[in-house]
Amino acid sequence: MKWSELCIHTTQEAVDPITNVLHESGSSGVVIEDPEDLQKDWPTDLGEVYELDPADYPVEGVYIKAYLPVNSFLGETVEEIKQGINNLLLHDIDLGHNTITISEVNEEEWATAWKKYYKPVKLTDHITITPTWEEYQPASDKELVIELDPGMAFGTGTHPTTVLCIKALEAVMPEKAEILDVGTGTGVLSIASAKLGARSVMAVDLDDVAVQSARLNVKLNKVHDRVTVKQNNLVDNFNESYDIIVANLLADIVIRLSDDAVNLLKSGGFFITSGIIYNKKDDVRTKLEQSGLSIVKTLEEDDWIAFVAQRN
Repeated sequence: MKWSELCIHTTQEAVDPITNVLHESGSSGVVIEDPEDLQKDWPTDLGEVYELDPADYPVEGVYIKAYLPVNSFLGETVEEIKQGINNLLLHDIDLGHNTITISEVNEEEWATAWKKYYKPVKLTDHITITPTWEEYQPASDKELVIELDPGMAFGTGTHPTTVLCIKALEAVMPEKAEILDVGTGTGVLSIASAKLGARSVMAVDLDDVAVQSARLNVKLNKVHDRVTVKQNNLVDNFNESYDIIVANLLADIVIRLSDDAVNLLKSGGFFITSGIIYNKKDDVRTKLEQSGLSIVKTLEEDDWIAFVAQRN
């Protein structure tokens, strides 16, 4: 089968929202080529490291590559994608060059090729993520291993926003915590919470593909007795109280969610938020404090920010 590859030249800030637009338009795979990856020192103790070709990367900004089947609706789909991306300007998201190029590829070239770059990654001193198709032996009994198969859902669990959330969970997780994971994606934060000792986790996502992927990964990691995955829009129709609410979302959504999050937190509970690009940091901090939360910890990696806020 033949597919069209859409290559979008944009910014790091726009990666998550554009990825969402692409997924909603029927993309069956996304590749992100960020030139910052060329500068990183990748660990060599967890498997083979593949040499990255600088020619595949932009000089500035980020390439997002998406794949759509070649059919009679392709033209309309591309136009819908362009319109959806341009609509992000209404939310003050910097799109950078915002150019789209299209090329044709065969299914065999991309359907599995990306897997050779997805290797076990040690996220923290205690947690390692490994793809299900890789053999991995923990270095010690204390190491927590999360097996992940992203499938068609976005996220391999190694993005800086996810790492920041996991570090925050490690820092503040109370014993036998009850947790709400908003926008769970592949379920990695819910699985990490369960492995860190949470008594129960409610994982929600609006996207059906993400829900199915999260359920699969929860079973793979044998935490289905503590993690429930549900299709839901943010925290709509929730009345329970939680020790921790974790939300790896866009800054604008975090701002919109903060008042509802406070109402669902137990006294002294924590609201962990990530997915916040640096230039949105002050806006999110201000809204969290206005909602009655105190910022107790700020974590940073690359251009991303995560806040740990506590209910007063």
